[in-house]
Amino acid sequence: MAQNRNDLLAVLAVVKKYNLKGTEDLLKKEAGLIDIPENVAGEAEVNSVLAAYKSEGDPDIYEHSYMELRKFVEESLDIYKHELALILYPVLVHMYIELVYNSHEEQAKKLITKFGPEQEYYYQDELARLSMVTKRDQMSGNDITDTFKSNAFTIRISRDTLSLLKRHLHEKKASVILNIVNEHMYFDLYEGVARNKSQCDATSGAMTGEAKRQDNKIKVYYGLLKEPDVQTLQPAAPPEEDDDMDPDAPDKPKKKKPKKDPLYSKKPKSDPNAPPLDRIPLPKLKDVDKMEKVKALREASKRVNLGPDSLPSICMYTLLNANYTVTCADLCEDSSLIAVGFSDSSIRVWSMTPIKLREMKSAEQLKEIDRDAEDVLIRMLDDRKAELCRTLCGHSGPIYRTSFAPDRTMMLSCSEDCTIRLWSLHTWTCVVVYKGHQFPVWDVRFSPHGHYFVSCSHDKTARLWATDSHQPLRIFAGHLADVDVCIFHPNSNYVATGSSDRSVRLWDVCVGNHHRLLTGHKAPIYSLAFSMCGRYLASGSADKRVLIWDLAHGHLIAALTGHGATVHSMCFSRDGTILATGGLDCALKLWDFTKLVDDISGENVNVSHNPDVRDGEPYLLRTFPTKQSPFLTLHFTRRNLLLGVGMYELGV
Repeated sequence: MAQNRNDLLAVLAVVKKYNLKGTEDLLKKEAGLIDIPENVAGEAEVNSVLAAYKSEGDPDIYEHSYMELRKFVEESLDIYKHELALILYPVLVHMYIELVYNSHEEQAKKLITKFGPEQEYYYQDELARLSMVTKRDQMSGNDITDTFKSNAFTIRISRDTLSLLKRHLHEKKASVILNIVNEHMYFDLYEGVARNKSQCDATSGAMTGEAKRQDNKIKVYYGLLKEPDVQTLQPAAPPEEDDDMDPDAPDKPKKKKPKKDPLYSKKPKSDPNAPPLDRIPLPKLKDVDKMEKVKALREASKRVNLGPDSLPSICMYTLLNANYTVTCADLCEDSSLIAVGFSDSSIRVWSMTPIKLREMKSAEQLKEIDRDAEDVLIRMLDDRKAELCRTLCGHSGPIYRTSFAPDRTMMLSCSEDCTIRLWSLHTWTCVVVYKGHQFPVWDVRFSPHGHYFVSCSHDKTARLWATDSHQPLRIFAGHLADVDVCIFHPNSNYVATGSSDRSVRLWDVCVGNHHRLLTGHKAPIYSLAFSMCGRYLASGSADKRVLIWDLAHGHLIAALTGHGATVHSMCFSRDGTILATGGLDCALKLWDFTKLVDDISGENVNVSHNPDVRDGEPYLLRTFPTKQSPFLTLHFTRRNLLLGVGMYELGV
C-alpha cells in the first residue's frame, strides 16, 4: 500500500511540474490525497527506474554473493558451465550500479576493480566507462547506466541450466542476485541440450546480450524484385510493309529478317522470396533509365565469370599526399565517376573515363535548344566548361561518406556538421540540405532504385529519406550506441545498420521496425554488404572479422578471420561468387562465397539456437597486400574488374 502511495505521489509530482492544475486536483480527489502538504508530492521518488536499485542491505554482502555465484559457475558440470558463465557480467554491472546508487562508493570501487578484469575482453570498454560513475547524481543522463537500466540483458539458455541456477540462488538465499536476475535479465528459454563454449561465444558480445529468438521470427522478403522485361525497354521499331499482301507487286528479293539479339531472348525470372512489387512505392523508369538498363545488360553479357580458378583482375587507385586529409571514397555503379571526401569539408569528383565532367548551359542558352530533339540531354551540357575534376564546397566539417544516385545525375554527402547534402552533377551545386540528425552523420547511401536514401548518426538512429522531402520518412531507433554504417538491401525494402553497440539490425522500410537483430561481433561494425541474391549479409568490424549472416533465419553461418586490423570495406562480385574485403591492415582478401553457400545449403537448420559457425580459412582464395595503403573502398565493375581505392600512409 505504501508503494502505491509513493507511485501516486511520484505521478502527482510530474503533473505539478508541468503545471497541470486540473489533472492534479482530479487525481488528488480520486486517490483521496486531498490532505497532503504541497511539498510532499515534490519530494516523491520520481525516478522510478533508478528507484529499483534502492537497497537497505549490507554493502559488504555484494562481494561475497558475487564470489559465491562465480564459485557455483566454476564448479558446475561442463555441460551447463558455459551458459551459466554468461550471467556473471550483467550481475557485476548491476551490483556496481546498485552500490553507487546507495552511496557505497568504496565497496563499488573494490567490486569492479577485483572482478572487472576477469570479464570478457569485449566488455572492458563498458566497464572502464562504468567505473567513472562513482556518485548517484552522475547516473542521471549517463549513457552507460541508462542503457543497463532501460534494457534487460538477454541470455539464451536451456531450461535445465535455468532450473539449476534458480535452485542454487534459492538454496543460498542470494537475494541480491535474485533481485538482479528477476529485474534486469531476460532468459530466452529453449528445450534441449545446453550450448557449448563455441556456440555461446558465437552470438555473445553485444552491449545487452544476445538476440531473442523472437527478434528473428518475422518473415523477411529477401528475394530480388522482378526486373522489367528487356523487350519493353527497347523503343518500338517502325512496322515493316508486308509485300506479300500486295498481289500486284512485282517479284522482289525477300528481305532478310534481322537477327534476334540474344539479349532480348532472356525473360526475367520471378523470385519466390521477393516482396510484392507494390509493397513500397518505387520511381517509374524514364526512357533514359531504360536505355541505361539495356546498356548495363550488354555489359553484363561480357562479364568475366569468376571462381577459384579465375580470380578477378584488380586495379588499385592510390591517393598520394593525402595523409590525414582524405576521409572517404566512393565509385558510381557504372564505374565512370569517383568521389573523394576530405577533412577540410570539400568533396572532389573525378571522371574515370576520357569523357570530361560537363556543366549545364546557362538559362539563356537553354532557351535556344530544341526540346524535342533526341539528344536534348546532351545538348543541354556545355562542352566548353568540361573539366576532369570538380570540387564541391558547402559542408562545414569533415566528409564521412558520399553516395552516387543510380542514374549519376545526383550525389549525396554527409558530414560532421550534422547535415546531409544533395548535389546536382549537372550544375555541380548543392540542391538540398537535409537537417534532422542532432549529431555527426557517419554514413549515407542511395537506394538501388533511386529516390530513397538512408543515413545514420552518432545520435543512435538511422533515418530513411526521399530526395523530394525535407523531413525523414522513417526514424529507425533501437541501437544503443552510434550507428556507424547503413546500407540498402538490393530490393530497397530493407535497410541494414551496424553499430558501436556491436549488433547488426535489419529494418523494414515499410513499417519502420527491425526484423532481424544479429549479435556476434565483439567490436563496432564499420562495413556491410548484401550478397547478390539478397539472402546473405556480410559485416566487417573492428574485431578484425567478417561475419556472414543468413537473413532467412537470422543465423550466423561463418566467421572469416585473417585481417590484422579493422575491416573497413567489402564488396561482392557482380555474379555473387566472390567476396572481397579490405582492411586497415593494408590487405585485400578474396573469399570463395559460392563454396560457402554450397556447404551451408546441405545443412539441417536447428531452430533452437545458432548452427555451428564455419571457420573462414577453407574459403580464403588469395590475399593481396598493398605497400602502405589502407583501403577506403572496394568496387566491382559491371564486367567484374575489382577496383580498390586507398591512400598512401607515410611512416606506417
